[in-house]
Amino acid sequence: MTTVELSDIVVNYRRRGSGPPVVLLHGLAEDLRSWDAVAAHIGEFAVYTLDLRGHGRTTAGEGAGTLLQLSDDLDAFLRAVTGPAAVVGYSLGGTIGLKAATAPGSLITHLIVAATSSVVGTAAAEFFDGRIAQLEAHDWDGFAAGLRDDTAKQVVTEADIDTLASRRMNAVGDGRGYINAARAMIGLRSEPLNPLLARIEVPVDVIGASNDVFCPRRASDIIVDTVADCRYHEVAGAGHLLSVDQPDAYGKLIARLLHERGTA
Repeated sequence: MTTVELSDIVVNYRRRGSGPPVVLLHGLAEDLRSWDAVAAHIGEFAVYTLDLRGHGRTTAGEGAGTLLQLSDDLDAFLRAVTGPAAVVGYSLGGTIGLKAATAPGSLITHLIVAATSSVVGTAAAEFFDGRIAQLEAHDWDGFAAGLRDDTAKQVVTEADIDTLASRRMNAVGDGRGYINAARAMIGLRSEPLNPLLARIEVPVDVIGASNDVFCPRRASDIIVDTVADCRYHEVAGAGHLLSVDQPDAYGKLIARLLHERGTA
């Protein structure tokens, strides 16, 4: 593991392999370990996995609760560590990638987003509000029970839910990073990314999961229909947690898309 100080946080990250840089961004209540089984398929690249603000071993800093802050974190990482790079973002990480790619002078050369939404509905915003309330009340038992239930709903194959939920609780740490990111996602209710997506000038690939009840196909269609150079791909037999249900198919698809877009 390596760290780099960026603005008000110290980012924990890992680099594997050599070649053109590819940065992998995890989802809410996860850390860089969630990419382990997927990253194994991404050869011929320098693959960077990192813990997002307040997740895993990255410090929380002064959370603003905005997607802009999280996308600025990504931009700072690219400028300090990798230079221009392909970015692969899952769920929260994908939304961060979309926001960063809309900014003038972005260093993202190719963006892949998986199980990602550009807008949040009322039900999702209420869900995040509920989880935030539990953490702010230090209701760790209630939050842990909810996270386990969420995790079970996000997989469709046989998996050790208790182990997965425990790993995700570990990634949440003291909860400040989760609260900050959940507030950023709630912000997409009143200010969706949709009007900004047309600004994206780099190639974008959207990956959906055939059995994803948290991020259905219509969420992917919004992105595909709005970004100029964008394609849709689907992983069969997977729920929202693609890296758990179909890590091999998911990883091989990412590698293929990186090669097709000329990243390697």
